[in-house]
Amino acid sequence: MTVANAERGIVYLVGAGPGDPGLLTRRGHQLLQECDVILFDSLVSREVLALARPGAARIDVGKSGHGPSARQPDIDALMVAHARAGRCVVRLKGGDPFLFGRGAEEADALAAAGIRFEVVPGVSSALAVPACAGIPVTDRRVASSLAIVTAACGAPGRAEESIARAAGADTVVVLMGLSALDRVTSALLAHGRGADTPVAAISAGTTPRQRTVVATLGTLGTAARAAALVSPVLIVVGEVVRMRSRLPWFAEAEAAVTP
Repeated sequence: MTVANAERGIVYLVGAGPGDPGLLTRRGHQLLQECDVILFDSLVSREVLALARPGAARIDVGKSGHGPSARQPDIDALMVAHARAGRCVVRLKGGDPFLFGRGAEEADALAAAGIRFEVVPGVSSALAVPACAGIPVTDRRVASSLAIVTAACGAPGRAEESIARAAGADTVVVLMGLSALDRVTSALLAHGRGADTPVAAISAGTTPRQRTVVATLGTLGTAARAAALVSPVLIVVGEVVRMRSRLPWFAEAEAAVTP
């Protein structure tokens, strides 16, 4: 189905991928070129947003833990209102809509309002960002299990609970980890991971601004602050991080920092 022959008044929940516009899916690119309205998150890179049709209305509905943020009920209402007005709406979300992207909540809201919608999966930063830092999240020689968690949980203590449950996996990937570095490392240390466990913190992964800090659980907070990393930051924990030194295929904006 293409927008050209579809009935108007529909919302597409589109995964924008991890930042590199080359990692946006063909379906996502097509919809950006044909839609009437784009409701985009703060994690959507400017390079991906630049692929949109010039005449499409762009509405920033990003959330921030430290500043003004769009409220979820307001985002839901915007999607419904534009669709009921007969518009083709792209709800553009960083990574994949159904991986810590509130995609299921928004799909629920659209279904409850009787609005047609389609989910367009995206390349998840949980896999693509480590890959672009030379880190495979699994490797049969050292890592056969993977846990993906987010440090951006609304309820107090929620992130720590998730990280504690994930600590036993061979590889732990933590999304949105910059503001919670100390809480993340403390939770992992408290639940069995050693202070010498290799860790990487990757800023702006897959983009020309990518930077990687390699450290250990015991030194990550100090190393990341010394490197002045900026959001978004993804954290990889486990033996797979050691493979980065052998797989340096992605040229970063600045030399990686290894304390």
